[in-house]
Amino acid sequence: MIDDEGGLPGRAGKKRKHRRRLPGDPAAPASVSRMLRVDQAGEYGARRIYEGQLAVLGRSRSGPALRRMWEQEKVHLDTFDGLLPARRVRPTVLSPLWHVAGFALGAGTALMGERAAMACTVAVEETIDRHYAAQAEALEERPEEAPLRETIERFRAEELEHRDTALEHEAEQAPGYPLLSAAIRAGSKAAIWLSERF
Repeated sequence: MIDDEGGLPGRAGKKRKHRRRLPGDPAAPASVSRMLRVDQAGEYGARRIYEGQLAVLGRSRSGPALRRMWEQEKVHLDTFDGLLPARRVRPTVLSPLWHVAGFALGAGTALMGERAAMACTVAVEETIDRHYAAQAEALEERPEEAPLRETIERFRAEELEHRDTALEHEAEQAPGYPLLSAAIRAGSKAAIWLSERF
């Protein structure tokens, strides 16, 4: 039975809230395709950021932590690289841009110092956390996508570990931290928006 808000009554009289599709919202399969496309692009960009940072800081005290985070990002990317063809989803056409921009962002912040590189990690990972959280919430209404949701939740937890590692490496003490973080977050959000659509 459907309640007045379009949801199903839950236990103890509570209503489950379901967001209604609005005009212009993508159909469900298209929505999942966009998720996979942007997630693959994001993990590719993250891998390139760490490669840029490692090119500069690979032998620094931050090197081992950066390498561990890079290895996890590689697993994330390999997963989405496998899901795209399996689900017949094309990758973003912007991959060449993310190839260059990701490495440049990583190397550029690393040249500013270890703390700036870690500030970059915090900003990127916090943006990805919110992005993955929204995807996991959207997939709650799609029981057939439970395995994808579990993958996203697992990767989200690892992205939060990267953020915490960066904070432990004094990211917040980077010169101009608030401005640097805001700029990187804005760039990350723009990259997400573009990769979902192109």
